[in-house]
Amino acid sequence: MLLDPLAMRARLSPAQPALWAEGHWYSYAELDARATALAAALATAGVRAGDRVALLAENSLSHFDLMHAAPRLGHIPVLCNYRLPLAEQAPLLDSIAPKLLLHDASQARAAAELGRPSWGPEELEARCRGVAGAPSAPTLGPEDTALILFTGGSTGRPKGACISYRQQFYNQINTIVGWGLRPEDAVIQATPCFHAAVNALATPLLHLGGRVILQRRFEPEGYLELLGEQGATLMFLVPTMYQMLSEAGGFAGADFSALRWAISGGAPCPAPLRERFAARGVAFRQGYGMTEAGVNCFAISSEEARLRPASVGRPMPYAQAVVRDPRGRPLPDGEVGELTLAGPHLFSGYWRQPEASAEMLREGWLWTGDYARRDSQGFFSICGRRKEMYISGGENVYPAEVEALLYAQPEIAECAVLGVPNPRWGEVGLAVLVAAPGARIDLDRLRARLRDELAGYKRPCHYRIVDALPKTGAGKIDKPALRRRYANEGVSA
Repeated sequence: MLLDPLAMRARLSPAQPALWAEGHWYSYAELDARATALAAALATAGVRAGDRVALLAENSLSHFDLMHAAPRLGHIPVLCNYRLPLAEQAPLLDSIAPKLLLHDASQARAAAELGRPSWGPEELEARCRGVAGAPSAPTLGPEDTALILFTGGSTGRPKGACISYRQQFYNQINTIVGWGLRPEDAVIQATPCFHAAVNALATPLLHLGGRVILQRRFEPEGYLELLGEQGATLMFLVPTMYQMLSEAGGFAGADFSALRWAISGGAPCPAPLRERFAARGVAFRQGYGMTEAGVNCFAISSEEARLRPASVGRPMPYAQAVVRDPRGRPLPDGEVGELTLAGPHLFSGYWRQPEASAEMLREGWLWTGDYARRDSQGFFSICGRRKEMYISGGENVYPAEVEALLYAQPEIAECAVLGVPNPRWGEVGLAVLVAAPGARIDLDRLRARLRDELAGYKRPCHYRIVDALPKTGAGKIDKPALRRRYANEGVSA
């Protein structure tokens, strides 16, 4: 069942609740039937194996229907970021050339302006209801593309990452074994389904026989209500979402009693934020993953995370990780270098971009673009992205290290550090700060604190206090947007 875990689950636990959407629980048997009906409807419309079928929608049952139907017809689902403006959306779709575009009601206008053959929710429902039986079974293998996910775009224009059936399977097995998932576990899928985070916990739990609660769009108060009402046992969010939860009016009274642990992905989670959840009895873990590598790459227990809060843990069961210098040589423990990964959980390359694929995949190793270090016990810590590191006076500065200290200041809610040009030092740091609700940032006091905790070349020379930081569609801080805004500006304190 490497290609079609849902069929296996429908056979083993057909009546078990699988996915909650729009106030209704769908069993594994119902999901299985929906997948078959969609595959048949697409086949009737002329979709064949290898054709791309795109979906432009907020989190919906259709995301899972489209993915589960893929091994039954052989089409390739393409999950699109509905938050992108049409000027960005159109070239991405052009690069994929989908046979059909599915959309929800909220994206009807965008779908019409994109000018591609499309089905809205009413037509999709009618077509699925009007077919009988299943399409002819395609001939597929582990290396066939099961899904195309666009990268987050945090380092440039998004690229279509080809996710094979082999990659999907091993990410699910890695996560189930490495994170210790249980059939009775449940998670709220509130991160966007168009993002690789759909594979963080949702698809592994559906492989295992667990439960997934779908939130159409993340809303903090609604999330906290679902947490108690549906008895979620696991949480997966990005730091921005955890920040919003902690500031929500219902946070103090939220029911976390069923929760086993929470994991943060997408970016390092600030220590003060982790401590707010710890005060509510929530065990917190730091995760690391990327679209091209599963998505989950490391495993850490709650106790290990308590002792090493900055660590992402050790490599997943079917994964290897090595820290290397620019020439590809492994570095000793404790030294910072580029994180490289190997194993069956890696992607196959970018859709029709051989040069970009070859840059990422070299002799079986994925060069992540992230800096990391490993300690003597084999635990890895992420130091930041290679493209974010800057050199000040000949010294390497890793923004994540500086940001961790800034986040430790109670008056700072969010921050981003980047290098900007300087005629004397080459580059110096610029810190862009957002004040915590009701707080005021005193820059003189902040500089004095950092003087005691950071080497001179690491301390930001310039500061900007803003109302909000730009975010990508996946909820990460959009540093390319900040660099465009400040890189050529004559900034001053």
